[in-house]
Amino acid sequence: MSELIGRFLPEILEEISLPESWGLKKLSPGKVRERYLVPDGNLLLITTDRISTFDVILGTVPNKGQVLNLLSAFWFEKTKEIFPNHLLAVPDPNVMIVRQTQPLPVEVVVRGYMTGVTATSIWGSYQRGERTIYGIYFRDGYKKGDKLDEPVITPTTKAISGHDQRLTEQEIIQRGIVDAEIWKKVRRAALEIFKFGQELAEARGFLLLDTKIEFGIDERGNPIIIDELLTPDSSRFALAATYKERLANGEEPDHFDKEYLRLAYAAAGYRGEGVPPEIPLKLKEELSRRYVELFEKITGQSFEYPSGSISQRIVTNLENHLRNN
Repeated sequence: MSELIGRFLPEILEEISLPESWGLKKLSPGKVRERYLVPDGNLLLITTDRISTFDVILGTVPNKGQVLNLLSAFWFEKTKEIFPNHLLAVPDPNVMIVRQTQPLPVEVVVRGYMTGVTATSIWGSYQRGERTIYGIYFRDGYKKGDKLDEPVITPTTKAISGHDQRLTEQEIIQRGIVDAEIWKKVRRAALEIFKFGQELAEARGFLLLDTKIEFGIDERGNPIIIDELLTPDSSRFALAATYKERLANGEEPDHFDKEYLRLAYAAAGYRGEGVPPEIPLKLKEELSRRYVELFEKITGQSFEYPSGSISQRIVTNLENHLRNN
């Protein structure tokens, strides 16, 4: 067993239950996050180490939940002047207290590069000869991994079960999925956040290839950013120093995100159908290492590895937070 997995396997956070005496209402969990409704009307989000791809939970990866939670908090703080978000407090490395919203029924995906291996990515369609994808025309001449002339938004549905389906921006408005004025604000915010993320990431040695940004409607009817932001689960980050060389050699970029796992499973023949194979320990180790390295380089902060029980730490920190707020 590898040193990293051997050291941190006991500190995996796969799921958690909070004391019933706290009076929290447990909501349906997401693929990665446990959700509770707090008596004051806000939400408590606990980011676990679960990981999913192809819309299937594959298992857990050490330290992943902490990276996602703290990196989201970093980006929420950095971008709050560009567009408001739901973050209220971070009482624990794996926990956020956030405003409750009505989530938009659309995944807002911003793409800056011609890439991807999932059914909703643009590279597969382009490679098959399609030039109008998501209602957007893509000129001839792109190769895999090329930077697009300008970033584009490629929205999808939010599937409760099964896989997300492609949408066009025109369909979103015509079908009344999102109000036209709301969509205009969401569109502008997504592109501005993506540009900001690209610039900061490049300054830290990474290329931000694409990202998924979740939006919700707050109590005043305004859109705000929710869920997570610019994490290695919701985005593709590639090492800038090796990007062009690896593409020129017909290789995949050095991914510091969930694409690293997604590509490994696709190469093994799994793309979301049937029971997924277990994640190999060496793959868990390498993915964990890349998530932590991305966090440290993007934020400039040292990652504090957990010791002891993560669940117990969360309970202790939350008890203190709820008592004092």
